[in-house]
Amino acid sequence: MKTSGINFRHLYFFRVVAAEGSVTRAAERLGLAIQTISAQLSALEQSVGKQLLTQQGRRLVPTEAGRVALTYAEQIFELGDRMQEALNEADAGRMRLTVGISDSLPKLIAYRLLRTAFEMKSPVKLVCVEREFESLLADLALHKLDVVLTDRSVRASASLRVYNHLLGESEMLLFGSPALVRKHGRNFPRNLQHAPMLLPTRNNALRGRIDEWLLKHDVRPDVVGEFEDNAMLTTFARDGLGLFFAPAGLEIDIKTQYGAIPAGAATELREQFYAISSERRIRHPAVEAIMAANTGLFTV
Repeated sequence: MKTSGINFRHLYFFRVVAAEGSVTRAAERLGLAIQTISAQLSALEQSVGKQLLTQQGRRLVPTEAGRVALTYAEQIFELGDRMQEALNEADAGRMRLTVGISDSLPKLIAYRLLRTAFEMKSPVKLVCVEREFESLLADLALHKLDVVLTDRSVRASASLRVYNHLLGESEMLLFGSPALVRKHGRNFPRNLQHAPMLLPTRNNALRGRIDEWLLKHDVRPDVVGEFEDNAMLTTFARDGLGLFFAPAGLEIDIKTQYGAIPAGAATELREQFYAISSERRIRHPAVEAIMAANTGLFTV
């Protein structure tokens, strides 16, 4: 198979040699003659008009052009693996949906957004990947993900073509264990002065708005913990180690799962939820279903 003059078989052999650092070891790994591997490499370099590998000590290493080619080769073969997985799922009657979930997004929100996928007529196999926001965007651009769920929008650029789809927003409540709420919930929010508080880190989209809200009400809590991962924050909150902000739409879930109750409402403080896609018009049926069912769901 050829694409723009590049033979995928030649590209595969180049990838193996680059990984092994030797034509001999690549030949042993593939069970082929050294001459066969060398011929494949020569054919690839001839087709692209560049030297892709050079000797460095006892190893073959990619040249600058080789590093560029290797980056694209990894993407090509990873997409090929994903295609094969998707075809296997299709044979099994399931649709594959790979979702990136920002580590700052409350997991209960992510669950609410994604459960719609399981209500479709066609069975869905859901694959969830949780990482930092920037890492997820990179995977989305490489088509490793079908969609990213997050609590922030992203500005498209010449190097990053992505599209924001606002699913909804929610007023924020301050939650805490019953003991903490009894102590700090009266005369809200003034009684939050020096109250123990668990907050997202400053690179979180919500943190800046929380700081503004605290400043507006002239409240200086005792910030006992800052967390990039929302799940870690709520784990500490479960043991009553501090008050924490969460969407009002999750009040019942938070009380059930964490035993936390509202200390008060931060009515000016709102959190938004987005689906980020690599295309303006969503084409994946499961993503379409999620967006149709959830748009405006959390607006409080």
